[in-house]
Amino acid sequence: MSISTLSKLTVPLDSSASASNQGLLMPKLQYRFRVTLENFGRSTPTTELTKQVVDVTRPNVSFEQITVDVYNSRVFLAGKHTWEPITLNLREDVSNNVQKLVGEQLQKQFDFFEQASAASGSDYKFVTKIEILDGGNGANAAGVLETFELYGCYCESANYNTLAYSTNDPVTIALSIRYDNAIQTPQGTGIGTAIGRTVNTAITGGGAQ
Repeated sequence: MSISTLSKLTVPLDSSASASNQGLLMPKLQYRFRVTLENFGRSTPTTELTKQVVDVTRPNVSFEQITVDVYNSRVFLAGKHTWEPITLNLREDVSNNVQKLVGEQLQKQFDFFEQASAASGSDYKFVTKIEILDGGNGANAAGVLETFELYGCYCESANYNTLAYSTNDPVTIALSIRYDNAIQTPQGTGIGTAIGRTVNTAITGGGAQ
């Protein structure tokens, strides 16, 4: 009886949409995550960055609006898309590992001493991976539930933040990371998974399946 009642802790659905014994699925938790940066800075490894992450924002995509004026009304279409920058907050360590890697990445983008810029984007761009984990650790290795892979990344800004006598907080660096594209892995879990392309001629409608 107890198991039967637990399966009812969810939103009631039509019997054709859900099995009667289907309970609520476990949610992904915000604090179970890992961030890795590939080809970031010069020094290796970059694992200290992963260990010193405070928080990170997930990707946000938006589409520009195309307005088509028609008889007595307007129709709207999706235009070019834009990936908004993510923010990565890092704790600074007393060995200066984080500061060194961040400085190296900024120097790759622009040499502040020589006042020389990189020859091309491929000279400084890196890959960011944001993984959501299942809580495993140690002998029970963490499983990856989902990964956002961000390609063509560069540091749009680096904020070394503030120091204050009145606080107990660690020193942090906030990076705003701009990127060219993002996909979710493994394949079949979201953005980047092929779903087939339909070709129609009408400007509006309910959408083809």
